[in-house]
Amino acid sequence: MILNTRQLAVAGLLAAITIVLGLSGLGLIPVPTAAGRATIMHVPVILAGILEGPLVGGMVGFIFGFYSFSTAAVPFLLDPVIAILPRVLVGVFSHYAYKITGSSPVAAVVGTMTNTGGVLGLAVLRGYLPLEAALGVAATHGLPEIVVAAVLVALVTRSLKRNR
Repeated sequence: MILNTRQLAVAGLLAAITIVLGLSGLGLIPVPTAAGRATIMHVPVILAGILEGPLVGGMVGFIFGFYSFSTAAVPFLLDPVIAILPRVLVGVFSHYAYKITGSSPVAAVVGTMTNTGGVLGLAVLRGYLPLEAALGVAATHGLPEIVVAAVLVALVTRSLKRNR
């Protein structure tokens, strides 16, 4: 599939925002838990999926995943399957959740759960984390990340709809 000019521009802009969130530290919030950092870097990926479809969402998700892989603070993110695959799926699943429900907060919840569940689930399956640790991280990081993503995505999509 070939991207049109708008899709390419949106992908570039949201990928750039993802990188800035990572480089500035604004997207990776240090916390005193086993994960070490909570993230909002998945928010541009969710927006990409909602605004421009699964391909653009997957592309921005790849940028997020590659950034996580290249700056890994925990050993399991040095595994490219864990660092990249769930992040690509964030954009894809967010798109379809939005398409089915028409709700950007629901898409944000699905995207955030894909990120958290995908990374932690693969870390457990590949032997990097015990299930109990993954569930603890999911509760302490995943739930607040869901709330923040739902609010941010709802605000951004509402603003964009008003300005179209």
